Amino acid sequence: MNKTFQEADDLLFEIADELNDKGRGETEVIICPPAPYLEMACDIAADNDLLVGSQNLSQWESGAYTGEISAPMLHSMGVTHCILGHSERRTYFGENDTIISKKIDLAFKHGIIPIYCCGEVLEEREKEIHFEIVRKQVSEALFHLGKESMQQVVIAYEPVWAIGTGITASPAQAQEMHAFIRGLILEKFGKSISDEISILYGGSCNAKNATELFANPDVDGGLIGGASLLASDFAKIVNSF
Repeated sequence: MNKTFQEADDLLFEIADELNDKGRGETEVIICPPAPYLEMACDIAADNDLLVGSQNLSQWESGAYTGEISAPMLHSMGVTHCILGHSERRTYFGENDTIISKKIDLAFKHGIIPIYCCGEVLEEREKEIHFEIVRKQVSEALFHLGKESMQQVVIAYEPVWAIGTGITASPAQAQEMHAFIRGLILEKFGKSISDEISILYGGSCNAKNATELFANPDVDGGLIGGASLLASDFAKIVNSF
């Protein structure tokens, strides 16, 4: 929840210019601004080979739910992705995987690809139950899906203790959990989907540590928060692959 309208407009154009100047190879870039700026982002993205995602969508399809934003609304604007299950939604708004699962189903129904977030808090890692927590999150939110839908899902591992704190999971910690998640997908959906699914790392990933994190075989990209607010840093992260 950052930037005024004009600041967001400037940042979106700066990001587009940075990526156009420096290139991005075959890296797919999805911009997920606050909801009031989605239409503006879609307009800019259309001219700059970018995709646009929302930071949330409603668990209801339509109706008297004041303040909510529905999947059909987002799809009608050209939004292609949606972040679901982010730790801040879980912590501050009481979302659990039952609610998130409903949102994932609505996203797919209306042609939106979910970026599903999972991850443990510090206490859970210290108790060494982080694998159990992530297994529960992934299975409860995603394992009801058919293979056709599952192969489109993007998973983002976000160690909650590293989000916005400046503390980053070590490359070895990130790889260990990403490999574990890929193994869960292998067990449930088979090798083809497990090999192809994108698993992103989110948790204080920045221009300085991105290259080392992305060098891991099971880290397919990043869910970038604060470091995306400076266009030059974001472009460096994109080009860290």
